[in-house]
Parts: sequence; structure tokens; C-alpha cells
Amino acid sequence: MRVLMLTSSYPKFRGDTTAPFIESIATNIARQNVAVHVVLPEHRELKRGAVEDGVHFEPYKYALKKEWTLWGYAEALRGDVKLKRGVYALAPFAIASSFQKMMQVTAREKFDVMHAHWVLPNAPAAALVARIRKLPLVISMHGSDVFMAEKNRAFGATARWCFDHAAWSTACSDDLMQRAISIGADENKTELIPYGADAKAFHVHPEHAARVRAELQLEKNDVMILAVGRMVYKKGFEFLVRAMPQILQHAPHARLVLVGYGDLRDELQAQAHALGLNGHVTFAGRVPRQEIPAYFSAADIVSVPSVRDDAGNVDGLPNVLLEGMAAGKAIVASNIAGFPDVIENEASGILVEEKNSDALARAIVRLARDETLRERLGTRARMQVHENLNWENVARKFINAYARVIEKQRAN
Repeated sequence: MRVLMLTSSYPKFRGDTTAPFIESIATNIARQNVAVHVVLPEHRELKRGAVEDGVHFEPYKYALKKEWTLWGYAEALRGDVKLKRGVYALAPFAIASSFQKMMQVTAREKFDVMHAHWVLPNAPAAALVARIRKLPLVISMHGSDVFMAEKNRAFGATARWCFDHAAWSTACSDDLMQRAISIGADENKTELIPYGADAKAFHVHPEHAARVRAELQLEKNDVMILAVGRMVYKKGFEFLVRAMPQILQHAPHARLVLVGYGDLRDELQAQAHALGLNGHVTFAGRVPRQEIPAYFSAADIVSVPSVRDDAGNVDGLPNVLLEGMAAGKAIVASNIAGFPDVIENEASGILVEEKNSDALARAIVRLARDETLRERLGTRARMQVHENLNWENVARKFINAYARVIEKQRAN
């Protein structure tokens, strides 16, 4: 089986934290004896070989200068809400260039199926190539694409056209799947495929935990609360920072560590300072992907306080949630989107109302003061990743979808 994928985001180099789930999907499919070629936009930081981990890379050029490469890689949206200035101007060039690259690659090599990640902006060009080459098209939705289709009439019409020309569609959460169906995806050709995690990669190593805690200057009895992600509105970090004074009243040894970068970092730091949290909140900044498991090893509690922001944008199913589960950590997360698809409340984690700092604080204090509860929830969560929510199983579900649409295409 040979698959041509189109994506607008991918880790730009080994250790990059940009869209790691796309890399996990591609590499784990490739490991199951599938030839995978990935068409992706150029970027000033893109450092990928021709083939890595069984995945063939096919970058396309669309900008005259490398500093103009704002297409994809989580850079097109400001705060994950509004398109940045200049992106509209780049869009025709990027879409046309991706189309041209896919036509070149499909002329050079034979493929059985096309797979577009994000219905917007990638599926339109992929649908045209699939139609010309008479290949079945699979579209995977990841969150921001459906949000854009919901908020703009023209984008919505484009998404519906793509769904009409797709042989199959997938969504990472039930919430995202239902929203996609509401804007035109065929419910009979749309499947829920949650992301996975690598239980081996996120196995707790005491020596790694000790090193990270030392680097963060944590004391032995400090309870480390870890939150990881881009610092954008929908991650809900402001509500977690706001919960810290209440947490410290009842768990004075609690320490919050925020890993990540983004448009809101300065605002969050100012918020922490205004609340008098200096010394209690650490902004660790951009951490290489290979170092993230060590931070999970060091953590006692993992918080994923995502929210539906004022524009209606929301995470589908963040990697950090599944990675915290894989590490066997007690999770406190918002009860939204795909979170309840993988977290059983009070069994494999604690789900709380979104945008509710008091609820966040109560759940975190409860875990900070009860090590036995932390261990019970973490053990159950890790078991779920071992048994079902792992990348090998996710890859197999995608391959099964490919096989179905290929068989149907050949039958017709």
C-alpha cells in the first residue's frame, strides 16, 4: 500500500514540538509496511532529510523569501483564533504550489490513496489531485480546520465541497466529528479515530525526574503541577494560573510548571506576577520534544485546562492529555471536546468544568494531598494507553480506512 499525505504542519526537525501527532501518525503507518510520502510546505526552520523513519518528505516552495514562510506550522493563526496579516496573500501561492507538488509526485510514483490532514486549508488541493489521478481521498480533521469552516461562509462551502469529494473522513474526537457532520461531512463516511501515545517513550524514569526537578529547583516534598502546550487562548492556562492562589492556601508546597511558548506568554507571566506567584509558577519555555517525557516523569499532577475560547475554537484531543496518561500521571482536565472520550472521570483522571478556576483548584488540591489517589488514577490511565490509546492501534485504524476506500474504488 502506498499513501500520499498532504499536511500544513509537521515537526520541522527532530525534537520540534510542532504538530507531533502528524509525525506519529505518519511514522507508525510507515512501520506497518506502508509506503508513506508527506507533502508539506517549506519553512525557514525545516530540516528534514529525504527519508526519515520510513517517511518520504516532499516539501513545496511557495514564498520568494524564507522569512515569508508563514503558511502552516501553527504560525498562520494569531493566538489560534485569527489569521495573521499576510496569510491571505500567501494562500493562493501555497495552495497552488501544494497542488503542483502533488501532481509531480503522483506522476513520478504510483499511489493507492491520498490523505489530507486538516480539511482547511489542505483538502481542496488534495481533492483536485485525487480526482485527476482517480485516487480515493481520506480527510482527517484536527480542530482548527472545522472551527474556521464554522466561522466563515466561504470556508464552510469549501469544506462541504471537500467532504463531498472524500471517500472517508476522520476526526480525533466525537465533538469534532459531530461538528464536522453539522457543516456537511457525511455521517456514514466519517469515523472517530482518537490520537494515541507511546507508553514506552513516556515510561517514568526516576533519574530523569530527579534531574528535571533539580533544574527547576524543586524541593523533595514539592508537588509539581505540569501543563504543556502552546500559549494560546484555547489552552486555558490563564484559568490554571488564576487557580494557583487557592491551591497554595491548601497545598503550600504546590509548584506550577508551564512548558511551551506562544502569543500569550507575556500576558501569562504578567498575570502570575500580579497574583504574587513569583517562585510558585515557572515558565520553562520551549522544551525539545525529546525532553518532554522527562518533565512528565518529574510531575506529580498533569493539568490540561483547555477551553472553548470566545471565538468558539477548542482543542480536539491534545497530545499532552494522552502523554500524561501514558506516563501514568494523575490528570486534571476540562470536561470538553474529546477529553471525556479518553478520560473516565474519577477512574482515569478528574474532569472539571471549563473556565472554572475554583473547580480546577479543588481537584488539584485533592490530588496534591492524596498520593494514593494520584497513583490509582495514573495507573488506570496508563493501562488505557497500553490497551487501546497507542499509536500502533491508531495507525492500524487509518490503514483499515485506507483498505476500505481502496477496495471500494477498485470495485467501481
